[in-house]
Amino acid sequence: ERGSAALGGGTPPASPPVDVFPQFGGQTALNLAERIEAIGGRIAGTTADAIGLAEDRRRFHEFADALGIPQPPGGTADSLAEALAIAERIGYPVLVRPSYVLGGRGMEIAYGPDDLDRYFASALEAGTGRVLVDKYLRGREVEVDAVSDGTDTLVAGIMEHVERAGVHSGDSFAVYPAQNLSPPEKREIVSLTRRIASSLPVKGLLNIQFIVEEPLRGAVPPSDLPRIHVLEVNPRASRTVPFITKVTGVPLVRLAVAIGLGSTLRAEGYARHDGIWPEDSLVAVKAPVFSMAKLLEVDTFLGPEMKSTGEVMGIDRTFAPALWKSLVGAGMAPPPSGKVVVTVADKDKPEAEAIIEGLHWLGYEIVATSGTARLARSLGVEVTEVPKLADGDQTILEVIRSGQCAAVINTPTLGKTVDRDGFLIRRAAVEARVPCLTSLDTALAVVTALRASALTYDVAPLSEYRAGATTGTAQAVTSAD
Repeated sequence: ERGSAALGGGTPPASPPVDVFPQFGGQTALNLAERIEAIGGRIAGTTADAIGLAEDRRRFHEFADALGIPQPPGGTADSLAEALAIAERIGYPVLVRPSYVLGGRGMEIAYGPDDLDRYFASALEAGTGRVLVDKYLRGREVEVDAVSDGTDTLVAGIMEHVERAGVHSGDSFAVYPAQNLSPPEKREIVSLTRRIASSLPVKGLLNIQFIVEEPLRGAVPPSDLPRIHVLEVNPRASRTVPFITKVTGVPLVRLAVAIGLGSTLRAEGYARHDGIWPEDSLVAVKAPVFSMAKLLEVDTFLGPEMKSTGEVMGIDRTFAPALWKSLVGAGMAPPPSGKVVVTVADKDKPEAEAIIEGLHWLGYEIVATSGTARLARSLGVEVTEVPKLADGDQTILEVIRSGQCAAVINTPTLGKTVDRDGFLIRRAAVEARVPCLTSLDTALAVVTALRASALTYDVAPLSEYRAGATTGTAQAVTSAD
């Protein structure tokens, strides 16, 4: 239009508004919704104002509080003094982040005032402005993909993350159906999803991330009520939409488009009185895929900021073979024998015991630095001890690059800037194409999968799994194959 006017052509005739679906364009498209509407685009489905309400963390906190939706305690800070006051009130550790985050960018866990000071200074330098300070809750993270017409809402599936809260959802292993949720917890998650979707309102796709908080030890009497908090609401297609669509058969994208153009779940035949699609006798695992070998100087340690570049899916009748298939697809499956380098922070040593014992049972040779080696010996596990890099010895890197290393398990020190030794160990694993696990939750799941029935499983087309027809045409495979 500007071009036509500049050429003397006058103002062109008005054209009808164009329907625009920002919910399929990720975070960037949502951030553009108001601008698209301002230049004449017609937002199809969830309105720009509803999108802004869900994406602006401060507005959403107020919205959720008004509805009585449980959230982690926290607040919004415009200065370091305000951030420190909030953290002191709710207690460390805290999750700090800006509004309208993309891929968890700028998110970090602060374990003390020094971490918060450093984070807030860098956030202001980057022009982030307001920073949200929320209590970091320890527990299981789950997420849902749903579709709503503003009145009826259908939860296509509830997925449970293998890693506890603190690892970005895009970098987590996600399991459908959730393996460790009780029926009351599932009902509460569906109820919260429906309340949020109808109150915004959402007309199209919706992804919500929850945390099921770990019960307090020694609580008397123990509470039977689920301790479920809403972490984040995204009124858009998430990265798990293709995953949940494939495993459930619910055509989420088609339904969202139909609703955006005026249809309803009831008209499309997908309205359910209980609000959730029934679970089948399948287990599917979404595994992240990383491109670390192509990204020099990038640390593989996983945290709130997303680092994966894709995902794959493994599917079977039970969790262990589904997980193994996802590991194979993601290039993270360790070979059946060899050396496993284990070096974990002191805080992680109690949780590492089951992993070390499992690796020993599987026949792997354990290689560890002094502290982890002492732990292995206390468990009766034979271990090869190697010096730390800080001692000026390169043996641990030589083991990783030797071609005999099956995997590396490494965790950094809690709350500190990642140390140089840990970074060099993880980078060596990446460059040697050795699976490197920085979450003990993931490592334990991998060991469990390896131990399960020697991992003999069937391979069949997805359609046959969905139809329950894996017998006859399925091909038996073992992990050694």
